Amino acid sequence: MKILVIEDNKSVCSMIEMFFAKEGIEGVFVNDGSAGYQRFKSGSWDALIVDWMLPGMDGVSICRKLREEGFTVPIIMLTAKDSESDQVLGLEMGADDYVTKPFSPLTLMARIKAVTRRYQTQVPKEMDGILQTEHFKINKTTREVIVDGTSITNLTPKEFDLLYYLVEHPRQVFSREQLLESVWGYQYYGDERTVDVHIKRLRKKVEISSQTFFHTVWGVGYKFDDTTKATEI
Repeated sequence: MKILVIEDNKSVCSMIEMFFAKEGIEGVFVNDGSAGYQRFKSGSWDALIVDWMLPGMDGVSICRKLREEGFTVPIIMLTAKDSESDQVLGLEMGADDYVTKPFSPLTLMARIKAVTRRYQTQVPKEMDGILQTEHFKINKTTREVIVDGTSITNLTPKEFDLLYYLVEHPRQVFSREQLLESVWGYQYYGDERTVDVHIKRLRKKVEISSQTFFHTVWGVGYKFDDTTKATEI
């Protein structure tokens, strides 16, 4: 794996680098938030580890901007902040996990393996126009949708388009504006609440068990995730 670490504490960087070497992970370390943000965008990474408090640009801003720009790489946030509200904020901005300082390197390695494994198992497979995840099988050509063996036949054309787009980009957070542009098209000038209405309908039609697929990320937008049974974030 190749992992970018944006952390201004050189002692922490040295500790992480030592354990990366033991695990055969290639680590790249940047001590400034703005420089780290640009470095991430110019490379190819298997994961990002970012500190909350950084010079130049803080970790929460980095996380939020990368998710808004469509990057789906796993992100782990490091921070000395340990309140529940801080953890929720980090997760809402797109972080996949949250490690509080001081931390054990073994704990960090376990978290890295967990989030990267989660991403690898959730990448949708597409063959012959069929998109398939753990719970979904969607035929783009025939516009057939099967959820856990049950055929969903009452989707409108736009509900199908929205579903397919979200399933195609698992765990990626989209704003309402981004979904309007990608699903409805750049020439659409309707109300952003159109997205809310369609998400509500999809939940009613597709979430046929206790499983929650469409998650609201408050203050940002929506994401699709069919690997967690948690309620809306």
